[in-house]
Amino acid sequence: MLGETLKDFLADKADDMKAEEIIVLDVSDKSSVTDYMIVCTGNSKRHVASIAEHVANEAKKQGVEPLGMEGEKEGEWVVLDLGDAMVHVMQEEPRAMYQLEKLWG
Repeated sequence: MLGETLKDFLADKADDMKAEEIIVLDVSDKSSVTDYMIVCTGNSKRHVASIAEHVANEAKKQGVEPLGMEGEKEGEWVVLDLGDAMVHVMQEEPRAMYQLEKLWG
């Protein structure tokens, strides 16, 4: 699963866990690390970690092995690296502070 299909799949899996404000950014012309960033919000530390864990587990079921996941213990901002796409699951406050949509949009 690559590119367009992967980004749509990941956004859908975040939505399964009631992630809010899901935004998909095409950063292929701005980054050599990934093609897409999916940014979404969870309403608590546990919710943020649960969204990221669900997305990672569902990706594995489809044969897409996560390259890494950081921040799940803290639960304020979890980054899930899936190669062609990265998923940023954030609580509202860090999301407002870092404004990834403006930085990469």
